[in-house]
Amino acid sequence: MRIFVLILLTFCAAAWADEPPVEIKATRLADSVYMLQGQGGNMGLSVGPGGAVLIDDEFAPLSDKIKAAIAKVSQNPVRFLINTHWHGDHTGGNENFAKGGVVIVAQDNVRERMSSQQFIRAFNKKVPPSPPTALPIVTFNDTVTFHLNGDELHVFHVAHAHTDGDSIIYFRKHNVLHMGDTFFNQLYPFIDLSTGGSIDGMIAAVDRALPLTDSKTRIIPGHGPLGDRATLLKYRDMLKTVRDRIQAGIEAGKTLAQVQAEHPSAEWDAVWGQDFIKPDAFVAEIYASLKNSHSKIPQHG
Repeated sequence: MRIFVLILLTFCAAAWADEPPVEIKATRLADSVYMLQGQGGNMGLSVGPGGAVLIDDEFAPLSDKIKAAIAKVSQNPVRFLINTHWHGDHTGGNENFAKGGVVIVAQDNVRERMSSQQFIRAFNKKVPPSPPTALPIVTFNDTVTFHLNGDELHVFHVAHAHTDGDSIIYFRKHNVLHMGDTFFNQLYPFIDLSTGGSIDGMIAAVDRALPLTDSKTRIIPGHGPLGDRATLLKYRDMLKTVRDRIQAGIEAGKTLAQVQAEHPSAEWDAVWGQDFIKPDAFVAEIYASLKNSHSKIPQHG
């Protein structure tokens, strides 16, 4: 499933009609935790007597299929919906779930972004405000924890990463992480610089997540296949190495074209650079991020 199509669908509903039928795949990660995949950001699911907790909800036309997939693994309805950030391939079903009484939860900036028109410079697209019903009704600044289904779902904000409103969700007892779009597994990430994202924040987000993991941790990325600690480490090392090479070029006074000509991501391009974000575009977004004053996030390692 190509990320290019997914993001276009976020901003162009008419394109949906040209897409093939989508099925929702549920993968069991622990006793009561699942990863759901359809067409959009990967979803997480906690089920049990306390009610289901859904993490992200893809696009509105898929809501009924998502609900049907949940019904196959749980007799209890969705009680809470957590948005990892504001993009429409993760929040498109909000209104449909809210109309069914689901409580939507997100970091403060997610509601702010969804409440007003946004402009994503990378696509030259204006994104209209979401309907009031689709907005999160519970928001938090730094952290919030859900205590249900025999687990503690610790939700914490990571600043200026993929956007300015990203959250990572850690299932403490079941050893599962949902990282939203702070983790693109086996493909170069899209960093939304126009809504507060940055390369240093992406690296910092991974550095926040890694201490929570061990060799048995299952990690749900925003896009790409299910990951683990080893794949997250590879992702973090790729981000840091490419960032450092581009930073060195900037400090040497090189233009973007000159840095791109040096192919700072060369050893990953054959695998990571074959989807939506191509190598030159990946280098360009990091170069722009490092040139932007708000991207100066404290670095780790």
